[in-house]
Amino acid sequence: MQDIHAHAILDMMQGNSYTRESLYDAIISRFGADTRFHTCSVSGLDANEIIDFLTERGKFMPATNGFTVDDSKRCHHDEK
Repeated sequence: MQDIHAHAILDMMQGNSYTRESLYDAIISRFGADTRFHTCSVSGLDANEIIDFLTERGKFMPATNGFTVDDSKRCHHDEK
């Protein structure tokens, strides 16, 4: 099972807009259904949980037909 930083999702979202459903599908397609995600403060999140986490933290902004990543809300640190 892979453990990937949430920044990989935010990077994937750059320049694209998503609905919740299409973001979930894109995450599963790119990273796999068994992948878990971590952030600065939490770990072990599945695709639905990481979408909820990022939504609650205001990491998305409205875009055509849904939302996209809000780069101004992104933390900038080394991802290990």
